[in-house]
Amino acid sequence: MMLPRRPQNPSITLLVCGFVACGLATGAGCSSSEGLPVTGTGGSTASGGSTASGGASHSGGSIGAGGAMSSGGATGSGGTLGTGGAKGGASGTGGLTGTGGVTASGGATGTGGAKGGATGAGGARGGATGTAGARGGATGTAGAAGGHASGGSTGAGGSVVIDCNGTLPGGGTSHTGSSQGTAAGLSWSLWQNGSGGSITTYSTPAFSASWGPNSGDFLARIGLQWGNGKAYTSLGTVAADYAEIKSGSGGGYSYMGIYGWSVNPCVEWYIVDDSYNKMPVNPGSTTNKGTVTIDGGSYILYTRSTSGTGGSRCGSASNWQQFYSIRQTARTCGRITISDHFDAWNKAGMTLGNVLEASILVEVGGGTGTIQFPTANVTAQ
Repeated sequence: MMLPRRPQNPSITLLVCGFVACGLATGAGCSSSEGLPVTGTGGSTASGGSTASGGASHSGGSIGAGGAMSSGGATGSGGTLGTGGAKGGASGTGGLTGTGGVTASGGATGTGGAKGGATGAGGARGGATGTAGARGGATGTAGAAGGHASGGSTGAGGSVVIDCNGTLPGGGTSHTGSSQGTAAGLSWSLWQNGSGGSITTYSTPAFSASWGPNSGDFLARIGLQWGNGKAYTSLGTVAADYAEIKSGSGGGYSYMGIYGWSVNPCVEWYIVDDSYNKMPVNPGSTTNKGTVTIDGGSYILYTRSTSGTGGSRCGSASNWQQFYSIRQTARTCGRITISDHFDAWNKAGMTLGNVLEASILVEVGGGTGTIQFPTANVTAQ
């Protein structure tokens, strides 16, 4: 199927990522998807639904034994009769009964992972229908989010712990060409307007990708889909846990972080935590909407308008808005609380529509390189 075309910019020519969706997406309500601005930066598209399973609960503590009952004191003897017929001293009172120990309380029952979300429809170019739920974690050790702690995901009463020094799981399935599907309860997609790139998915929330000099605008991502879209306020807390290891180069522009779309209004949005280029990157021709501190880092908020032939994930729209949160210092591991960015955009007058997806992504505009995401999980709970 012929990919949609977008007009040439007189100063910079940039092909952006997109998927043709007419008649092939389930409930997506769009004919194709495109990604980025014609200025040399921006996003790309693709989608596909997926099912995410909830986590398990672990057991609480046991009940401690109570104390023993101590014995009471003995009864004292009374007085003797005095002279003159009067009674002598009154009977002495015995000792009081000692009280026993109290019963010790047991430990509290720990909570498991988050429950799944609502059913999401497939995205452009024949994506499969899946559910957009959260994936709960097993009990992990307490620690600060994004710290270099070993093992562990979300534990009862503890913070999120991400292994920033982890390695990819064994096995994996490699995919080439513009394609999409589901893995580990999440939706994955690959798009390139050239050739030679690939994405590898695993049975756990992780992925890797590679690209070459002929890949052109290359985008690989994995995350959640919400069919025809849901108001972000109805999604609960949407968050992504990730750790990445990159090598090589990413061409004229590159983004590692979170990517998605909304409809009514049509918005293509990015949260950028890292780049092959110096941070903070600037997509160009933007309006600065201020700064906000989220997850321990300062982000610059930008908006910009873009256009293209063939529309976007918003049906036949040829013009739409782009929202950006650009971290001022690069980060390669941690938690991105996506819902906090939605709230910050709203407060800055950046009106987001019904959210179609939220995905961990790598996007590059050239170069030759590889990236590994030993952790790449998006949850909504």
